[in-house]
This record gives sequence, C-alpha cells and structure tokens, in this order.
Amino acid sequence: MSNLSRILIDLQARRNQTQRELGHLDAAIAALHGLNGRAGKGSSRAGAIKPRRVMSAAARRKIAIAKKAWWANKSSNAALRTSHKRTLSISARRKIAAAQRARWARVRQEKKAA
Repeated sequence: MSNLSRILIDLQARRNQTQRELGHLDAAIAALHGLNGRAGKGSSRAGAIKPRRVMSAAARRKIAIAKKAWWANKSSNAALRTSHKRTLSISARRKIAAAQRARWARVRQEKKAA
C-alpha cells in the first residue's frame, strides 16, 4: 500500500505543477491578446477564438417562420410579375426585323467577298 500511496502523491504533485504551468500559459496568452487588441482597429486577430453564440429553439423557430413568410411573399410576387409580359409594338418589331435582314445581307455580302 505504501507504494500506491507514494504513486498517488507523485501524481498529485505532477497535476499541481501542470496546473501552475497552465496558469502561466493562460496569462501569457491573455497578455498577447491584450497587445493584439491595442494594435489598432485595422489589426486582425488571427488567433482569436470567438465563442459560439447560442440561440434558443424559440428564436430559431421565429426566424424559420419569418423566412418562410419571406419566401412565400417573394414567390407570389414573382408569379404576379410574370403574368404581365411586356410586348413590342408592331412598328418596333418591323424595325428589328429590318435591322436583322440588313445584318444578314451584310454577312452574306462579306462571305461572298471572302
């Protein structure tokens, strides 16, 4: 039993020493974060770890309901917009057709010349 108690005391001493070292490391990390924060607004905090934000289930539900309503509104507006199709006047269609005929005539002319 004396052997086990000696091992137990040794392990507890190692644990205490490791905890002290962790405390020193935490202090050094905090000091470096403080220096990084004072460098200016433009400095990046590459090593900074942001804590994850926790959102309640009720908040997620509210957001989901709002987003579904947004999509429903968007899709109903899209259906209304497509029902009012813009049409060209007859004179505009004739002008476009004449321009296309002239363009193709030029293409054929260039093809003959080449």
